[in-house]
Amino acid sequence: MAYDYDDDNIFAKILRGDIPSEPVAETEHTLVFRDIRPQAPVHLLVIPKGKYVAYDDFAANASAEEIVDFHRTFAKVCAEAGVSPGAGGAGFRTIGNAGPDAIQEVPHFHFHILGGRPLGPLLAG
Repeated sequence: MAYDYDDDNIFAKILRGDIPSEPVAETEHTLVFRDIRPQAPVHLLVIPKGKYVAYDDFAANASAEEIVDFHRTFAKVCAEAGVSPGAGGAGFRTIGNAGPDAIQEVPHFHFHILGGRPLGPLLAG
């Protein structure tokens, strides 16, 4: 499946420095920043710097270096934010939306990390 990447999406603008963000971590291939409308005490966005629209696009097309860097950075920020059960935290939820049925708002692959309080059931209804 081929995706068309929109260079004008908000995350592309953040990566270019056109829009400010509150970075938590940055590597060669990954940026992590705080969500501007947090839904939990910890609400981080983890995005690859490459032009990937959804997780399946990233998994199929990113280099091995990008994939490893993304996932290792994800683990590091969970531990640093105090939500990783492996580092003494009480847990977190990861959300990644892809396409219109999932109500993906930004067409750039990203994961939300939410934690810092009980989050309730995953889906209602």
